[in-house]
Parts: sequence; C-alpha cells; structure tokens
Amino acid sequence: MTELGVVFIPQLPPERLRSVVRAADESGLAELWLWEDCFLESGIATAAAALAWSERVRIGVGVLPVPLRNVALTAMEIATIDRLFPERFRVGVGHGVQRWMDQVGSKAASPMTLLREYLTALQGLLAGERVTAEGRYVTLKDVALDWPPLGEVGLLAAASGPKTLELSGSLASGTVLTGGTLPDGVAAARSVLDAARAAAGLPGRHRIVVYLMCATGAEASARVTAELTRAGLPIEAAVTGDAASIAAGIRRWAEAGADTVVLQPTQDEPDMEGFVRFVARDVATSERAGPGHAAVSVRQGFPLR
Repeated sequence: MTELGVVFIPQLPPERLRSVVRAADESGLAELWLWEDCFLESGIATAAAALAWSERVRIGVGVLPVPLRNVALTAMEIATIDRLFPERFRVGVGHGVQRWMDQVGSKAASPMTLLREYLTALQGLLAGERVTAEGRYVTLKDVALDWPPLGEVGLLAAASGPKTLELSGSLASGTVLTGGTLPDGVAAARSVLDAARAAAGLPGRHRIVVYLMCATGAEASARVTAELTRAGLPIEAAVTGDAASIAAGIRRWAEAGADTVVLQPTQDEPDMEGFVRFVARDVATSERAGPGHAAVSVRQGFPLR
C-alpha cells in the first residue's frame, strides 16, 4: 500500500506549523513531513513540536544533513523523540546540499564515505549497541545511548545517484528520493535498491519516499510550472487539478514503486491548512472511487518498524 503525506515546507514561518499540524491531525492525514534546509528551520525542533501538538498523525523528517550534525547527538535526538512518541516518528539522513555545507565549513571531501560511516554508526547506536568507530569522518570511543529506542527505528537515507542508492539499499530501511523524480526514475531506483538490499542479505521491503509537487484551485498549473522551472526540475514532476486528477497522477508514482508519496505545495500556496484537508479528505475519496481502487491511502499507513 502506498501512503500519502504532505510536506510543511520550511519557507513557511515556524509559527504557522501548529495550525497545519492540527489540520493534518483532525483531517486524517497519515503523514506530515518536515525539512531541515539551511538556513530555515530545524528538523528535530519542528518534529518534536508537531508530535506534541498532535495525537495520531505521523511526522517525518526528510532529511537531516549529516555534515552538519555529530552522529551521537543525532542518535540522542532520534531516540528521545522515538521514546516520547512511539510509532509516530520517521527520519532520514543525507549528504546535505553541498553549497550549504560549504557555507558552514562542514563540506566533506568524500560525501559517500561520510554517509557510509554515519549510517553505520547511527544504526548501531539506535540499536542499543556500544559503538567504537575510527573512520575518516566519524569517531566514537565506546559510545552507547542510555535511553535507546524501545524498538527498531526504520532509518531512511536520501539518495539520487546509483552509488548513493546502492549505499542506502544496503544500510538503510528506506530511501528518500530527490524532488522532481519522475515515475521512471522511481522504477529505476527501485531496481537498484532492491538489488542492493538482496546483496546485503536484508529481509523485507526497502521503502521509497518521493516528493511530488502539487497544486489545486485557480492558476494551479501556472503556479507549479513557474516553481519547477525556477528549480530546474521537469514540469512533468507534478500533479494538479481537482481531487480526481491528482489521485490519478499519484497512481503513476505508486505503480512505479513508491511506498510514500509526499505532496509538496508551491511556496505561494494561499491556504496551507486547506491544502492539507483537501489532500486528506478529497484526494483520498477520489482515489477510492478510481479505476481498480489502486492502493493510495491516507487513512492507514505502513508500520514504521
């Protein structure tokens, strides 16, 4: 079953988050996602607040940039939130935007080496292990969390190129694909990820999360086209129109292998709370009435563990 979510883009001020979280929780949205983009809003701080303001909606962070964060601190933050809000927190890590990492003096000469070392250490810490690491970037000396997560955390990694996809498939539980990924890109990523997971001898399905630009109402197509053009992304990487049209579009990404499709509003979305309610109620209803009842659900999500 493919899950449906919405991202609260960090171009919106932090004080808007509470009303959006409440709209998501009350309308039945399965997942609300957050970004940790430089130099906008913290992923961990916003996730903790969103979870505290809600009762049922799951909160995802996609993703935390690893050059910016000590791995022990990230493990502590993830473990703390996971214990405070069991089964409701999903989190991913990634290279980070290299230009931003350079701005803060944290750019790694080998992002792949850093991500490999980071994922390995982070997985160990979150599993309650005592970790010693002497890598090129990650150094830990007999470190263990006093309050590790009570169960397995399904850690995600951001990936786009084949090498990072292979790394994510072999070490992470899921992958967050870059915005603008088309259905054929999802299918290609699925092939690489599944092969890497099989080669690593890991059980179960590797989950794919993909962001998809979305707009409805007046000038929806023009708004989406303008934003994708500014970002240098293909204009086909979006769904627009009424609920039925959007649901039909989402099925293309679901059929290509996406486990979670996160709808991304345009930065000029005039009613973010209304957008969340529209996705949770109208798009879901239209999907259920669609051909074949293809599995896109905003009511019941896949297990996080």
